[in-house]
Amino acid sequence: MKRILVVDDEPNMILGLKDNLEFEGYEVTTAVNGKEGLVLLLREEFDLIFLDVMMPEMSGFDVCKKVRANGINTPIIFLTAKGEEIDKVLGLELGADDYITKPFSLRELLARVKAILRRTEDAAASSNEEEDIQIGLLRVNFKYLTAHNKKQAIDLSHKEFEILKYFYKHRNKTVSRDDLLNDIWGYDENPTTRTVDNFIVKIRQKIEKEPDRPAVIITVHGVGYKLII
Repeated sequence: MKRILVVDDEPNMILGLKDNLEFEGYEVTTAVNGKEGLVLLLREEFDLIFLDVMMPEMSGFDVCKKVRANGINTPIIFLTAKGEEIDKVLGLELGADDYITKPFSLRELLARVKAILRRTEDAAASSNEEEDIQIGLLRVNFKYLTAHNKKQAIDLSHKEFEILKYFYKHRNKTVSRDDLLNDIWGYDENPTTRTVDNFIVKIRQKIEKEPDRPAVIITVHGVGYKLII
């Protein structure tokens, strides 16, 4: 579950964001001023930060500067009643990832949250392509298309690499058969869901300790599959 920190001195704003973000499936922690928010950021890990600009104790801009100075690269969205372009530019130059002016559309805010988290996941997956990644029994390198277990190199077809990479990109999330068909095979090849199931069986033979009792790529009945890492 993605963790989001909301730092704002307006109780109604905190409550509204917390309720709506939790409804969308996020874990939400809150702070009522900049100093309290900074303490949490230096002590805990979050996937996304909402920072109000004008706050007691410490402004959102100052919190952002401290966070970036401490090497914390968690995405930041500024929330503020200020709409002047200079404030937006300053916020972005300080290292923020987005800037939303109050009042804002809840639908737009949620869309931006999803977009930023998706970009963060994509960047993490791309940076891992050069590394060997442990998936079940296999060490897999998606850049060089190699795979091996503790004893030997293991042959995977190009499609099997594509499927594993897709699962890794969406690890710990349920992936439907339709997702796999559309994103791996595309519309032109006209495969069937049985094609997906057959590939999963082959991959399980290579990554699972007990292929008949899978613990790495599990079946989510009626929906699809999930890679557990």
